[in-house]
Amino acid sequence: MEDSHNFSRPKRKAFFGLFMFAGLLVMGAVVMLLWNNILPEVTGIKTISYWQALGLLVLCRILFGGFHFGRGRGYRPPGAQPGFRDKFLNMTDEERTTFRAQWQERCKKD
Repeated sequence: MEDSHNFSRPKRKAFFGLFMFAGLLVMGAVVMLLWNNILPEVTGIKTISYWQALGLLVLCRILFGGFHFGRGRGYRPPGAQPGFRDKFLNMTDEERTTFRAQWQERCKKD
């Protein structure tokens, strides 16, 4: 029996891509509406078009948020991995001293 709720991988990717694109378009409209309804009265600057708002949204994302395509939602830096603390606590004093010396050498300011 076939499961009607099971999308194939290409269909899921296409759906997700369309959903993200639609979200970007909606966010552009939200930026334009907020800008045009708040900033001209408060600061006296000009209103912007939809395409300028979309460009501003992308520019802000690049400058302040970045595009984290390579990392998943559960990305953690190496020191925050679940087993790291246990590994560090189970080191001998000699291994700990060597580990700290290596990290001090890596983080040394020139």
